[in-house]
Amino acid sequence: MPNFLETIVAQLKRASGRVVLREIHGDRFISVTGRELLDQIQLVRLFLRSSGAQPGDRCALLAPNSIRWAAFHLALMAEGAIVVPLYFRQAPPELVAMTKDCRPRLIFVSDAALGDSVAQAWPDAPRRVLFEEALQGSAPHPRLPDVPNPRQDSDIVTIIYTSGTSGEPKGVCLNVENLNHMLSCTTERLNQLMGATREPDRVFHYLPFNFAASTILLLSCLSRESVLTLSTDLNKLADEIRLASPNYFLNVPTLLERVRRGVEEAITKRPALIRSLFLKSRAAWQRLHVGRGRVNDTFWLALGRVLIFRKIRDRFGPHLRALICGSAPLAPETQLFFLMLGIPVLQAYGLTETTGICTLDDPRVPVEPGYVGVAITGIEMKLAENDEIVVRGPHIFRGYWNRPEETARVLQDGWFHTGDQGEVNVRGNWRISGRIKNLIILNSGHNIAPEPIEEKLARLLPAVQQVVVVGNGRGYLCALVTGAVEPAAVQSALDAVNPELPHYRQIREFTIVDDAFTPENGLLTANGKLRRDAINARYSAEINAMYDSKAVREAASRQHA
Repeated sequence: MPNFLETIVAQLKRASGRVVLREIHGDRFISVTGRELLDQIQLVRLFLRSSGAQPGDRCALLAPNSIRWAAFHLALMAEGAIVVPLYFRQAPPELVAMTKDCRPRLIFVSDAALGDSVAQAWPDAPRRVLFEEALQGSAPHPRLPDVPNPRQDSDIVTIIYTSGTSGEPKGVCLNVENLNHMLSCTTERLNQLMGATREPDRVFHYLPFNFAASTILLLSCLSRESVLTLSTDLNKLADEIRLASPNYFLNVPTLLERVRRGVEEAITKRPALIRSLFLKSRAAWQRLHVGRGRVNDTFWLALGRVLIFRKIRDRFGPHLRALICGSAPLAPETQLFFLMLGIPVLQAYGLTETTGICTLDDPRVPVEPGYVGVAITGIEMKLAENDEIVVRGPHIFRGYWNRPEETARVLQDGWFHTGDQGEVNVRGNWRISGRIKNLIILNSGHNIAPEPIEEKLARLLPAVQQVVVVGNGRGYLCALVTGAVEPAAVQSALDAVNPELPHYRQIREFTIVDDAFTPENGLLTANGKLRRDAINARYSAEINAMYDSKAVREAASRQHA
């Protein structure tokens, strides 16, 4: 059996004269064929040999997504180097921490400023090499063999640093076996989605390649008959999607929920007739979807599809078959919204340590909103103590770089402990309910997962950017809220949510903070997850004030009584 690298090289040879990768720049494309990409890979491999790089050396990639990123990624793996993909918008101190941890021989950068940002924070940083420097010249004659250097299943091919939601990021070591298995699983699912088609898959991508799921998507596309289109300007994402006209693309919940809110807000500004039709057709779809349709529902739904839903769907181009969503649970309301438009959203669940994926919705069966699909082929998943999801199989990483104690803590008796709480239904579909380490333990002893409460409040507050529930070691819960929102709106949302919750899970106080949480200010990870410890530390005064003010009011109330 060829390994994943050999499969990709063979596919690029078959696509010698066909476009396999392209970047969107405004209204035009920059493209490469399979042969042109192999030529770039050849140049990078020659540079590596001339620089003295040896198999097993770590080499970092620090750049935005591009065709050249893909060429460097493949060339490094083909030469036996270990690829360390880094996020180009990461704060320099965090980049330095990662590079000091893995000690790369070379850091390849797309422009000098990125390399300088590391050097300023770490004067003894390894050699920085511009992409252009390694790609100078033309493809060599005679060529190096296209077949990659022999790799064993246990050989590490990449170190991907985790987001670091609580503490320093850890380098996850993925080997040949991990990627071989994962690409076989993604190929299976994508074949199920695309069916018997003679046209190459049309795929769009905007998420950074330093994420495990993005790496898997890149390698999956290059191993299939695909045309992968890369975004270059997130401010023009809607236009880029229309130009790319994809069959499918990978998303995070934030974008899909923003699309839903944007559509619903736009409808409120349309003439009364359109607003009324949207509401009637949406209500009709919701009743029909659960088998409770009324006499006129089919009529209203057909009218809504022709006059409204189809126009919204057309924004994604005429070829869209599905959206794929991961990194965090998607709100059921959002998944149902896209299903109403005729766009299934296939949810995935996984971690960097599981080579990006553990579950993925089967496109041949109806999705279950709120669930993240069934386990992929060849792996095992079960619930352990505290409903923690544990997993084992050929997709599980073999350890953290230079962290044997951390590795031993999460890998026990062959099972990887995910730290996620969940449940599985009779159909084999999994639901993720929260992170064990995020549990808030009140001084009453109640254990509370904050994520479901935060998600409910966020859905009721479209203008809010983040909701963070706090209260560890306290007597009750409070919340920090960011975004352009009025206190009355937050209170109204609490009044709607609190009665549905037991007393110990109700939010008693809140504070609106001016600054949004971002990766740049250290309060979000690179893929948008909350860094709760950092948030609690940064806003300790505001959190203490919420508890102090409520205590004062309660004392005054008792005194008055």
